[in-house]
Amino acid sequence: MKTGISTACYYPMYTEEALRELIGAGVKGVEIFFNATDEINGEVYREIETMVRSNGVSVHSVHPFSSAMETVYLFSDYDRRSDELLDVYRRYFETMNRLDAKVFVLHGALASAICPDDFYFQQYSKLYRLGKEFGVTVAQENICYCKSKSLDFLKKMSDQLGDECAFVLDLKQAHRSGLTPFEIMDVLGKKICHYHISDRSDSVDCLPAGKGGFDFDSFFEKLSQLDYSGAIILELYRTNFEKTADLLESMSFLHSKAEKFLKIT
Repeated sequence: MKTGISTACYYPMYTEEALRELIGAGVKGVEIFFNATDEINGEVYREIETMVRSNGVSVHSVHPFSSAMETVYLFSDYDRRSDELLDVYRRYFETMNRLDAKVFVLHGALASAICPDDFYFQQYSKLYRLGKEFGVTVAQENICYCKSKSLDFLKKMSDQLGDECAFVLDLKQAHRSGLTPFEIMDVLGKKICHYHISDRSDSVDCLPAGKGGFDFDSFFEKLSQLDYSGAIILELYRTNFEKTADLLESMSFLHSKAEKFLKIT
């Protein structure tokens, strides 16, 4: 199993500054949340790539800022728009190749979108197959305001697409959807290739790991049963922690739990 911290934790800090903060703290595994086009192929990107390479950082995954546009682009029946987003995401995949990142996080269509499930799966398949051409896995994340909030939807997607789909499980998004992470893990199993980690309490649904009441022992035991070898990424919002030391403390907590059940790399 691999571990890391998302640059999204520092939003709205510029992506390269967030990465610099993590590297300065000794973090060696990250998810990069790109927040502007210049960050995937312009001057800012070159700065990001230099930092990654010169500091021996592993970029486990990439999250696009364009998630909010996926409903009207990829999951629209207006093919010019869907083709346009495929081209945009092709450029992301090219960038991921340069960074050796393997997982691309997809939010998908809003829950309110007029988009039949079969059409959704057809459009997802186009992107999934495009990603495979670059050695990238396009993974559907469970999001509380998207179609993927539904466990029935996720199960149908998994059943219908077979080996041509993958998933990201976000713990806080599961709770916000009225689900437990364990329910999703039971349904999707080894098709979950990536995890976004946070803790929670009765009053706050996103906390640094170890600062709430989530049962991480059972969570890592479940990962062990699934022979999980992907990445777990600490992903918080900026209002959920005070300083970088809080993120490092969370990672130390996760490592202490995980080493009971899993091999960490």
